[in-house]
Amino acid sequence: MNRKILFVDDEENVLRAFERNLHPHFEIATAVGPAAGLSAIAGHGPYAVVISDLRMPGMDGIQFLTAVGKEYPDTVRLIISGNADLQAAIAAVNEGSIFRFLTKPCRAETLRGAIDGALKQYRLVTAERELLEHTLSGSISVLIELLSEVSPPAFSRTSRIRRYVRRMAEQLELPDLWEFDLAALLSQIGCIGIPVQILEKLHAGTALTAEERTTFASHPSIGQRYLAGIPRLEGIAEIIGYQMTPYGELCGLKISDRVRLGAQILMAAIRLDEMVCRGDSPASALKSMSECRGIYNPRLTAAMESPESGTVVADLPAAAAHSKVSVQ
Repeated sequence: MNRKILFVDDEENVLRAFERNLHPHFEIATAVGPAAGLSAIAGHGPYAVVISDLRMPGMDGIQFLTAVGKEYPDTVRLIISGNADLQAAIAAVNEGSIFRFLTKPCRAETLRGAIDGALKQYRLVTAERELLEHTLSGSISVLIELLSEVSPPAFSRTSRIRRYVRRMAEQLELPDLWEFDLAALLSQIGCIGIPVQILEKLHAGTALTAEERTTFASHPSIGQRYLAGIPRLEGIAEIIGYQMTPYGELCGLKISDRVRLGAQILMAAIRLDEMVCRGDSPASALKSMSECRGIYNPRLTAAMESPESGTVVADLPAAAAHSKVSVQ
């Protein structure tokens, strides 16, 4: 486990004193001033605990530790200062999310106790995050495996949808691409809840009855229900739930801009895949989509039609063009 401690102070003799007193008990590193501190973290971090002086030239301890927290949110941060001003302590806690505020002179036993507490807090934070990540990863793996077993056509379709979604998100230079990528990967997960007979008819290209079409159209809401209870997937669940909602209707809903855009991207990717798999050329498919006012976001169809994104469908596996994967 990470037990690295970084002390930052603008007085080198203070740092040497900390090092002498604490080195037998902890893995100590020091940096003279905030700039050196940020360089040390960038080069040798992350650190479990960062302890900073409050009053330093150029950047005070609160500003420094706030910057550390933005880059390394798991790092536990402490302020130690000769200034016992109450307002400074309050600001340190509120603005910099500081774990503890210590005043100089600080007894060695007090400082060691504070560091022990900070290391314990670090263990709790990282253990919780690792547990959440493992739970999330495991849940996604199980759902994808289930989809591949219940409906191989729906499972294979997700890889093509995912490719279109990635290209659109990259073309639009959207942040946090992993969310859109994961939404594409899980977009057909609701098919697990659709009767096998309906999925087989879709795969065979057989027309569905009105009742069967209604049943199949419920798979986005089924998928949303499956995912809504998984930590960190709430937003992705919403995107999947709205994947069949036309652009014009989405604009009037009280949902986040990110969910709205994600659903639009997913719908455009799914429709493009549908038309290409049915034999349309990518160009004609995109032209048809761009003419459907109020159904698809024109910004997305324009992005797919732009010269820079001309390969959005160029590397689609040849087999896809001949598959009988039905769509929404």
